[in-house]
Amino acid sequence: MRELRARRGLSQEELGFRAGLHRNYVGAIERGEINPTFRVLLKLERGLQLPLSEIIELWERRATDTIAPRLRRPPAPPAGTGPRRRKTPD
Repeated sequence: MRELRARRGLSQEELGFRAGLHRNYVGAIERGEINPTFRVLLKLERGLQLPLSEIIELWERRATDTIAPRLRRPPAPPAGTGPRRRKTPD
């Protein structure tokens, strides 16, 4: 949200005014303290003068960038550099 607002050159207060939201509420959304309802997303769409799809796309990209790396497995070591396995008798 902050990125979209900054691209538009808006302060939290100005975005809040345009969207019909309090500036503290806009700040809380930006900090991830609250999740906006669909109704609030529609207000933000109006305030940012952007399609809702673009707002959601940015949030999805951001979530992927911040959450997914923690869920990924670490890369496998190059062949021949990992720990050696002991042979078991047949």
